[in-house]
Amino acid sequence: MKEELTISKLAKAAGVGVETVRYYQRRGMLNTPSAGKSYRRYGAEHLQRLLFIKRAQSIGFTLREVAELLSLNDTRDHRLARRLATKKISDIEGRIAQMSKVADALRHLVHECECGGQEMPCPIIRMALKE
Repeated sequence: MKEELTISKLAKAAGVGVETVRYYQRRGMLNTPSAGKSYRRYGAEHLQRLLFIKRAQSIGFTLREVAELLSLNDTRDHRLARRLATKKISDIEGRIAQMSKVADALRHLVHECECGGQEMPCPIIRMALKE
């Protein structure tokens, strides 16, 4: 990308809204170029940074974590970035294990519901009504 973009063209190229770009600027995740003769102009580095933010969020990083990753990249602290990613993997694996337990419990309730017959209360509804 050789041309410089307005904020609206930058937002469109990154697949985000203009207010999202401004929000990232307020949070310090994206620098705000100076207004030249008329409009602020954004370059390829702005687009790359926006796309990085979107990708990092899509794999489960929070905005706070994305901001930390960006600062680590700016300082080239790869060791700390690896530690942050390793912690994120552990968090995700923990959530997967928890969701697996929830799925197993629901499977059990569905099985009980299938075997219970019409005259018995539905175990799924009974479970949901428990306090």
